[in-house]
Amino acid sequence: MTLLPVPTTAIIVVAAGSGTRLGADAPKAFVGIDSRSILRHALDGVFAAAPMQVVVVAPAGYEGEAEAELRAAAGDRADLGRVVTGGATRQQSVAAGLRALWADVTTVLVHDAARALTPPAQIDAVADAVTGQAGVIPALPVVDTLKRVDGAEVVAAVDRSELAAAQTPQGFPRRALEEAYAQAAASGTDHTDDAALFAAAGHPVRRIPGSERAFKITTPADLERARHLLGHAGVPAAPALPRIGIGTDAHAYGGEGDLWLAGLRWPGGRALSGHSDGDAVAHAIVDALLSAAGLGDIGTHFGTDHPEYAGAHADVFLRRTAQLLAEAGFGIGSVSVQFQANRPRFSARRAEAERVLSAALGGAPVSVTATTTDGLGFTGRGEGVAVTAVALVVPAG
Repeated sequence: MTLLPVPTTAIIVVAAGSGTRLGADAPKAFVGIDSRSILRHALDGVFAAAPMQVVVVAPAGYEGEAEAELRAAAGDRADLGRVVTGGATRQQSVAAGLRALWADVTTVLVHDAARALTPPAQIDAVADAVTGQAGVIPALPVVDTLKRVDGAEVVAAVDRSELAAAQTPQGFPRRALEEAYAQAAASGTDHTDDAALFAAAGHPVRRIPGSERAFKITTPADLERARHLLGHAGVPAAPALPRIGIGTDAHAYGGEGDLWLAGLRWPGGRALSGHSDGDAVAHAIVDALLSAAGLGDIGTHFGTDHPEYAGAHADVFLRRTAQLLAEAGFGIGSVSVQFQANRPRFSARRAEAERVLSAALGGAPVSVTATTTDGLGFTGRGEGVAVTAVALVVPAG
């Protein structure tokens, strides 16, 4: 039966795309990630959020399949869901969803089914952030170095600080969104997303933090990433298991100031060179954790094209890494790390280092050992430090 009181928030799940770039023989929303389709995973996230009306916009001819996925995900909330047929464009499809809203609805979220792994917390955060006449989008900072080009010629750099990567769901006050859609239809203009359409009608749009997990499945590589995050990697569904990652790092001596290693300052020690403080122990831990979770490597998130991390210490790197893992649905089981160096003498501060590193990772146990190489290699010659880390991560929930 329908939940009472009737929700005043609705979410339109757009699943009418063809998915040409995915190279599948069915519309994208009905392609399997594992034993469940892209649409089913998206709806699982929607129904794990706070109760709201759910309108699925399906491609013509696939309404029955969409209805089945909706009911499977909804469980005892099935009365909150409805399937409608989409149009030739995304804008037409969202307009069809708007026409299906209940009279009680005052806040509308528009969500791409292709963002199938969007955390329920992001859906709730967008809904909670819609106030007054402003729209709300979740967005991530742009981390890649961007260039403005003219054909094959690079013309100029683009200031990333002025850019953000928009995600969904995007949230709006219903009346203002309906008016914006009416204006767009009357003018014959077509927009790439709802926030652009809303802004074109003169309404403000604000952003809130997005999630790394809310990426859009567009290409086969995106589909493999989703499978990797779910632990299936293209094989039939299996119980979620812990995952292991390995990270290595090496830094030469030659930096400025004091030595920072294993999260600790070593007064009088020879500093390590690097973009940040050169703490090779922390950096190897970061790589091991990101590898285990399938989230790339330290260069992806903290490289030299991220000036905000210049000179940063271990706690900054480790706290952000723990956050990235949590957003991707992983908890940290444990970390073991060993560094090779002639100096510093480590045993007296081992417990202190392990406490500092563990605290930065939210309390996950961290074990640190140190060894020498009996004079062999660059570490034996006193030229730098080499580190190897192994991390265990576990799927949340």
